[in-house]
Amino acid sequence: MNIIQIIPGSGGSFYCGNCLRDSKYFNALRAEGHKVTKIPMYLPLFADEHDISEVPIFYGAISLYLKQVYPIFRKAPAWLDKLLNSKPMMKMAASMAGSTRAKGLEDMTVSMLLGEEGQQKEELDHMVTWIAEHCQPDIIHISNALLLGLARRLKEKIGVPVLCTLQDEDVWIDPMQPKFQKKIWDLMHERAEDVDMLVSVSDFFAGVMKERMNLSDEKITTIHLGVDIEDYEYISTKEKERNVGYISRMCHKDGFDIVVDAFIELKKKPGFEDVKLIATGGSTGDDTKFNKEQKHKLKENNLLNSFEILPDFEGKEVNDFFKRVSLVSVPVRIGEAFGMYMIESMASGVPVVQPALGAFPEIVELSGGGVNYMPNTPQKLSETWAELLSNPEKLEELSKNAYEGVTKKFNIHNHAKEIITLYESLRHPERSRSMNNK
Repeated sequence: MNIIQIIPGSGGSFYCGNCLRDSKYFNALRAEGHKVTKIPMYLPLFADEHDISEVPIFYGAISLYLKQVYPIFRKAPAWLDKLLNSKPMMKMAASMAGSTRAKGLEDMTVSMLLGEEGQQKEELDHMVTWIAEHCQPDIIHISNALLLGLARRLKEKIGVPVLCTLQDEDVWIDPMQPKFQKKIWDLMHERAEDVDMLVSVSDFFAGVMKERMNLSDEKITTIHLGVDIEDYEYISTKEKERNVGYISRMCHKDGFDIVVDAFIELKKKPGFEDVKLIATGGSTGDDTKFNKEQKHKLKENNLLNSFEILPDFEGKEVNDFFKRVSLVSVPVRIGEAFGMYMIESMASGVPVVQPALGAFPEIVELSGGGVNYMPNTPQKLSETWAELLSNPEKLEELSKNAYEGVTKKFNIHNHAKEIITLYESLRHPERSRSMNNK
């Protein structure tokens, strides 16, 4: 099968769970013998994109923003567009403040959902024409529902089934001005009619999106995310130092300050003199002041020598991080639709300690590889860490459960087979109905 994945990039400046999710499926679907092409939007997907160097970045973030805000740029010459959309410029933009900030991009979000009726209709036609000429796909998979405005023109021009993953769209929309929120949710409901199926990454988030987008049960299904267990190295917690880890974008939304404050509380307790806090996941320009404040708190408590930031978080570097920690926490303030870092951690035998928010309880229950706590405060997180770090037998039990749970419940190769079955049912609905009637 010839599969297209349309994926908005992060530029590799921070740990992007959605980018990682799509990359894992890309590799697993290829391993099953299918041809898969990643089509990047806005920014590069990762720091090193050698595998898709022949594919252009569509809807380049810099020119897209300038054309939306300053109409004069809509008549810019082709050479200027090419310069603004060059990969060096894209990577520079990814690290700048505001590169991932929703507030202020309400008009652009609406315009993108309008698709062929929006300000970016020329970019849409450029993308669709390129895919039609170069790819000849059997199916097209869109990364998230904020891109549903692409679907109608894709189906008209290419004539194959289109489906869309649902993951954390609410996190983008909720910070926007209230007058835009209803308009955007209504547009997403309307444009959902243009896709053949919506795929949620968790049962929890399927429920959220049924309500927010006013979806029928038949329009949405759940396929959990997964990892390739072979990409990670299981190491017993008995063989590690008692360090706690954080792996995500180091920002307020993802609760990095909660982790720092919990660590300060932990170090005040006797018996944890050896414990270090190790963080990775990167940041953007918006996070600079926030992260300086976190380091200042650690300095005031004489803990800078017990704190380390690992700058790289892809490939071998992420495994090096997991080798050095016995627990991982990412106390996202409002929860998440899934949390790729959870199954990456557990695949390495590292238990997770997460607030009972979003899909976190669902993942912990299915895997058995962690604990949930509430309220989501530094004090409660510190207490939970202390209980586990003081109980090596319990920590080792959770470590083994984590590895086994991911192997059974979050194996990317099993989920790839699930999604291929879904693709086939959309390509051949009559065959699917026939099988269901037997």
